[in-house]
Amino acid sequence: MGFPDSLRAAQAIHSERQMRVVVVGAGASGLLVAYKLQRSFRNFTLSVYDKNAEVGGTWTENRYPGCACDIPAHNYTFSFFPNPDFSHVYSGWHEIREYFDSFADSFGLGQYVKTRSLVTRAEWDDHEGVWHVDVKELETGQVVRETCDIFISATGILNQWRWPDGVRNLDAFKGDLLHTANWPANYDLRGKRVGLIGSGSCAIQVLPAIQPEVSHLTTFIRGATWIGSPWGVEGGQREYTPEEKNRFRGDIDFFLRYRKDQEERMNGLFDAHLRESEVHVAAQVTVEKQLRSKFADQRMADQLVPKWPLGCRRFTPGPGYVEALHSSNIKIVHAGVVELTEDGCVAADGSQHTLDTIICATGFNTSYRPTFPVIGLNGRDLRDEWEHDARGYMSLAAPGMPNYFTLLGPNGPAGTGPILPGIEASADYIMACIDRWQTENIHSLTPRREAIDDFNDYADRLLQRTVWSDACSSWYKRHSTDGRVTALWPGSTLHFIEAIKQPRWEDWDIRYRGNRFLWLGDGHSQTEVDKRADVAYYIRNSDDTEHNSRWKRREALTHTPYFDGKNPRKALCQPKMP
Repeated sequence: MGFPDSLRAAQAIHSERQMRVVVVGAGASGLLVAYKLQRSFRNFTLSVYDKNAEVGGTWTENRYPGCACDIPAHNYTFSFFPNPDFSHVYSGWHEIREYFDSFADSFGLGQYVKTRSLVTRAEWDDHEGVWHVDVKELETGQVVRETCDIFISATGILNQWRWPDGVRNLDAFKGDLLHTANWPANYDLRGKRVGLIGSGSCAIQVLPAIQPEVSHLTTFIRGATWIGSPWGVEGGQREYTPEEKNRFRGDIDFFLRYRKDQEERMNGLFDAHLRESEVHVAAQVTVEKQLRSKFADQRMADQLVPKWPLGCRRFTPGPGYVEALHSSNIKIVHAGVVELTEDGCVAADGSQHTLDTIICATGFNTSYRPTFPVIGLNGRDLRDEWEHDARGYMSLAAPGMPNYFTLLGPNGPAGTGPILPGIEASADYIMACIDRWQTENIHSLTPRREAIDDFNDYADRLLQRTVWSDACSSWYKRHSTDGRVTALWPGSTLHFIEAIKQPRWEDWDIRYRGNRFLWLGDGHSQTEVDKRADVAYYIRNSDDTEHNSRWKRREALTHTPYFDGKNPRKALCQPKMP
């Protein structure tokens, strides 16, 4: 079997071999992977590559006027690294990017990050059991190759911005053609005639931010969008007072309770998306009444209030948006743009518009298809595998791709509650797989095709109960009206966390180098070779070991002093009627 002379056979059980890890993306997910590896592992090298000049991912790229997170800022932090200094309940892009900068600096993660580095190709070498990753250094144009044992995609889903579909002659326009995800620094809109293409989240944020500055703004709206007051916290958007921030800094128990209260409301999001549930019906009635009350013209309300269910497309908090639509320098065109001209554009209704600047708030490619070749087993390219339908394993892995992991992959927890706790759970799962690879003589771990098929079939069935599968054009369905829901987990964020708490090893094809029990080593335990270890550690006065059943482990983790079950949980904050 080739094991008598093996180095591993001459070491203690579970000896860690040297491990090489490559991560693509230095946003929230990539930085978290670096933190987790640094915190719990040794004998590894790590490279985190990012095409941008700074860490922060989507918050480095999206810098348009009005850009902000659409959930409360204190819910957009890692669970263990709060930020008491956010200025507003819903903070802008610059504060969120500074938060991730601070996270990287606090734990020295910059040593692993290589910015202005674009991964152009990754190929699995099955004989050697490694990935060969080609990286283009954008400053020099030089392409370097790195070999790794573990390859992790942490690029997220909002990183491939796209120009508007079906618009002819994009190069014809002689003015400034901008995209919200590629906003030029210090761009001056004052006095300009501006066209805004799109009516999703970005457009809803940018319009009220630029309306006071521009000479005139024409907004092209092809369809209606649900717009409401900010949710997730009582009182909506506001600035934190100096006294509040001082208390957040000085009273950590108060700050923890405040964060938990907000998180509790966010964890009520899933029930609001179950079709015809009491929560959903009540929310839709409230939001529609609130939205209609903001329109001075009932005909305008009929055109801009959707006919499809609330939540089918991502719900967009839009402070000031509807109010700005009534401004004298705003013109609404209820049609999309079909062609650009030298001095403006032509809309689908035949109207022509003279413009100085055109802003495309047209979102991202959310197909999950990689931007570069990812070549796995048998020469199969993941771009081909996911060209028409992205079917992955529980958002964590891809078919035919050994030792390859994804964070926020297909059917991940991107809109079913707080997102960063889901990223943390994903990172913990990946760490469990990495730990097993490092401490055993494993060649590779690949998700089984039948497990991927079973998961996707079951997810599709569960998602049919939700409004996400209803007939509306949504990036949850690759910008289709009636396609598969590929962007969302089929349950709540808490459901996702429990589902992936422990790897289901039976879902993985695990291949070994030599005898599968080589990791048993020379008969010695790690405790025996650790000179600081208590070799009688299991002798105790009482049983404080981890419980053996899932329900007892879950109770031990979730029954905390902060909730005793006597009082009702916090409900998702309902928009208040004017």
